[in-house]
Order: sequence, then structure tokens, then C-alpha cells
Amino acid sequence: MEGKRYNRKIYLEDKPRLQAKEELLTAFELPIETEWIKTTGSLGRVTAEPVFAKVSMPYYHASAMDGIAVNAEDTYEAHEKNPLHLQKDEQFVYVDTGNAIPPQFNAVIMIEYVHVVDENTIEIIEPATPWQHIRPIGEDITQEEMLFPQGHMLRPADLGVLLAGQITEVSVTKKPVVTIIPTGNELVSAESTLASGRIIEFNGTVFSGFIQDWGGKPILHEIVRDQPEKIKEALLNAVETSDIVVINAGSSAGSKDYTVHILEELGTVFTHGVATRPGKPVILGKIKNKIVVGVPGYPVSAYFALEWFVKPLICKYLQIPEPKRQTIEVKLGRRIVSTMGAEDFVRMNIGYVNGQFVANPLTRNAGVTMSYVKADAILVVPPDQLGYEQGDMVEVELFLPLEEIKNAIVFSGSHDLTIDLLSSNLKKQRTDMKIVSSHVGSMAGLMAIKKGEAHVAGIHLLDPETKEYNISYINKLLAGQGVVLYPFLKRTQGWMLPKGNPDGISNVQDLADKQVHYINRQKGAGTRILFDLQLDEAGVSPDDIIGYNREMFSHLAVAAEVKGSEQSAGLGIFPAAKVMGLDFIPVADESYDLLMTRAFFESEQGKWLISVIQSSNFKEEVEKIGGYAVVEQPDPIFF
Repeated sequence: MEGKRYNRKIYLEDKPRLQAKEELLTAFELPIETEWIKTTGSLGRVTAEPVFAKVSMPYYHASAMDGIAVNAEDTYEAHEKNPLHLQKDEQFVYVDTGNAIPPQFNAVIMIEYVHVVDENTIEIIEPATPWQHIRPIGEDITQEEMLFPQGHMLRPADLGVLLAGQITEVSVTKKPVVTIIPTGNELVSAESTLASGRIIEFNGTVFSGFIQDWGGKPILHEIVRDQPEKIKEALLNAVETSDIVVINAGSSAGSKDYTVHILEELGTVFTHGVATRPGKPVILGKIKNKIVVGVPGYPVSAYFALEWFVKPLICKYLQIPEPKRQTIEVKLGRRIVSTMGAEDFVRMNIGYVNGQFVANPLTRNAGVTMSYVKADAILVVPPDQLGYEQGDMVEVELFLPLEEIKNAIVFSGSHDLTIDLLSSNLKKQRTDMKIVSSHVGSMAGLMAIKKGEAHVAGIHLLDPETKEYNISYINKLLAGQGVVLYPFLKRTQGWMLPKGNPDGISNVQDLADKQVHYINRQKGAGTRILFDLQLDEAGVSPDDIIGYNREMFSHLAVAAEVKGSEQSAGLGIFPAAKVMGLDFIPVADESYDLLMTRAFFESEQGKWLISVIQSSNFKEEVEKIGGYAVVEQPDPIFF
């Protein structure tokens, strides 16, 4: 049945995020439910009421040491010049740590200071003081003492305290139930066979993980198709069985974005659209006294919206404060442009280079999940700020522990598949080290070393005049600045072509003559420089190449584009073509080298990096990829 038709609807407003949040929290009025659970299973739960100890700990006078229990008054005459003998049972008893102290004794002498004369006699040369080495009743916990207040999230050690106080059951706040409804005709499960226009539904699983982390109980609904009646049915069922409902996709202004219309029909809409980037198309409303949060389909937008609006609801229900991330001040390695009137949430990579935290933005596309996964931190640009200049100092919120960021080796420059292998092998040998990489091209990597914004840069810059790699560029831009060029790989660049090479491409002239769509690398990339040299030598103008200005930032990205089109081509490395199942025609062998400062090269991190490069395990893994050869025991070049 067709059902009611809905007209496309633009955003109701660009409401400030914090205003939208406060309105939502005010509208969240559910009575708090509690439950009694076993203490042994209460880790991470939140106490619903104050918890008081039923017994003291210890509940008797206990020995704090291995030794003998004595009456202190019987030992006062002991001296090294006047050894004192005591009789077992009459004047002392042996005790171990934790043993009860018999009532006639009031001190413990450590066994190290006791000389055994015979089976019933010991000798001491120092007097004891009353209550030495004895744990009094209630030293740790006193009966009727409040162990934890209401609203305390129980940690592992807290469970020990509860059990020591003889609390075997504890009253906790019920986990708020959050139903997640994924919607969309294009969505399929990860087990399905993919076809054009089909997208794997993974947001629901991510949402469930976040909600569980925050203390809620997630329920993942089956995928609901873009049919108003089915969406309406799912929402009505969810509000009957849940405390909070999250509906994913359908919150924007597309022709099939029905959520806001349905929410208006069934209940109340507080907000449709917040002044943020990403995350603008958010819907906040209520059905039958249950909060409904509509979040965008783009993953990064959705994750932020979930944090801004669902996390505070869970914390309010559990009566706990919202956790805050650690913040640090960083220097911006690149300029950041923002838009007035909207908060901008920029994902950042951070490195600790030359005693300074340096941060660079990742892609700001709301659909690029890896920009969130790879981010070390978030920079929030206020709505009244147009952005920041390169070199500005700004505050960021950390996703990772500070030490993990400090120990990372910051890799910049040209993309190569072996860098991931290098990072993996380094991590195996030093669990506290990793490589954080950004694919910005050889020239940008060289400049990152020059500006002190990276530890290592991968470069393969061909000099068109000398046909020599890298050295002339370093001499021109970094001479005398204490840098080291470490010969790393020999690799082959070539044409990456659809399987079977249907257009018969063998050179740049073919690209122009046969009107093939070319996928280029970004300006400053070594592959771009090689391609421009090929054009120049063949006398072909860039204007004759379809797609010359379309730029990709990695060999894999180029290969993926070629795989997706029968009439396309790209220049790149053999392993990328191999991974994507493409044909490959060699064009040139090149040197892919590592540029670093001499200080880093001679540092502990640098020495570990070089040792991993020269390890047999790493070399074997590289050779298995094909199209590579690791330079054997190279001589570093110092500039």
C-alpha cells in the first residue's frame, strides 16, 4: 500500500547545539527505575542509593605482620645488653599476617626480630609498644560507614570493598534501554552479497557499542525500509519497550527523509537541524513521553550527534556527570578554514615532535569513517570563529591517552603500503610505539620535516633534469638543516588498468587519444611529478587528459577508482594494482626513501625504526607483496 505522501522539508532551524541539548534534557522526564543485583556482577553499574557497611573490616584485632603476639608491658626491659626470654602460650603466641590477636596480647613483634631459643622459648632485644603491628577493628571499614554515595559507578576495587562490608547485593539504577532503528532501502547486512547502490549497515553496531560504554542497554532493531508506515510502526513499538529511541538516517532534507514528518504526527519535534559541522541534520523529539533522536546516515555525523544528545540522556538517567575528555594545547600544522555561525568539529592527528605537540586535520567529509577511527583528538571551532592559521596554538580534546600520542612516530609524505607493515612490526617489538601516518604527498612530507611537524617523511621526488630521486630537492630546500635521507625501497611505478586492459593503453599518448578517464595524484606527490614528466616527454598537454585535475591521495584510492570504471587508468605502484585485481604495465623503477632529522635518526625511536626496517621478518613481508625490494644495509646520506 502506498500510504500517505510527504513533501520534502528543509531544516526547521540552525539551533545552537548546547541550546538544543538543554531543551532535550529538560524534556527527558522518565522516572528512574532501580534493581537489586549480585555484587559480584555489578561492575560498571551505578548505585541507586547510598551503600552502608554491614560489618567492620577487620572485624577483629588482626596481626599486620608475621611474628609473635605479646603483651607490650612484658617486653619493656628488653635491650641488646639485656636480652629478654619469653615463654610460649604464657607470654607470646606465634601469629601470621591477618591472624586474630588473642585478647591477652596487645602488640606484635616482627618475626625478623625474634631469636628462637628452643621450642617454647624466644629471645628479644627490643621492647614493643602497645598496638604496634596490629590492625584495629574497623581500620579499613567501620560498620555503618557509608561506602559509596548514590550515583557512583562501581569499579573493580569497589566490588572488593562491598564484599568486605558484607554487601552481597546492591541497589543499582536500571540501565536505560535504547532502541536503535536503522532505516534505508539501500542498507544490507555485512553477510549479504554487495551490488551497486547497496551499503552495509554498520552504524547500528557502532551505536550499540557507544551506548553500552555509556551505561545504557542497546537493542538493535532490524533494518526498516524507507516506507513511512513501516517507520511509524517501528517507532511506535520502540517507544513502548524503550526509554530512548535512536533512528538512523531519514533526518535530512531528501525526498525520502520521512522521520521529521512522522515524529510531528506521532508526537512533538523540538529541533530539526543544529548549527554544527558535521552533524547538522539532527531531529530531537518526543513520542508518548519517550525521547526520540534522529541522527544522520553519514557515520561521522551520526557518531557526533549520538555523543551530543544520547550520551547526556543516559548520564542524566543514571545520575552521573558526563565524562570529559582530557585537553591539551597543540600547534596547528595546517590552516583550518571554518564557517561563521556553526560549530566545526575537526578530527585531528597529533604528533609530539621536537618537544611540541603538532596537530593536523584529517578529512572533514562526514561520510569518511576512518577519519574518526584514525583521529587522535577533536578540535572544536566555535561558531564565531572563521578558522585558524597555520602555527596557531589551539586546545583539542583527546581521544587517546597522552602517553600513547607522545610515543607515536609521526610519518608524513607519500603513501606506500609498506608503512602499515612497518607500523605493525614496530608494534610487535615495542608495544609502546606506533606509526601515525598521513598521506600528503612527497613534497608536503619534505616540508613537514623542514617545519618540524613530522619525524619521518616518505619521498620519491624525481628530478626531471637529472632523473635522480630526492637528493636535488633536499639540497634545494633543506641543505644545512641537519637531515638524513635513509634509502628504503626500490619499487616500480606503472599504469594501473582495468582487467584485460580493454582500451589497450600502453603510454600517455594512448590516454589522450582514446579519451580514457585518468585518475591523478595530488600536486606535490612523487607519482604526479612522474606523470607530468611522461606528458612532457611525449609532448602531451594536461588539457588533453580527461580527469587530470581529479586528485587522489593514495595509490589504493587511485586503484579503487580504476577498478570501478571500465574506461579509466591511473599511475601507481604494483602492489596497489595487485590488491585491486588490476592489470599493471611498468613505467619506471624509483627510489622511495625516508627523510628525517638527524636528531630523530639518532634517537631511541629512530634506532628502533631502522632496526625493524632491516629485520628479516619485515623484509620477508615486503617481498610477499611483490614489486618491492628493501635496500640492504644502506648508507644514510647526511645533509
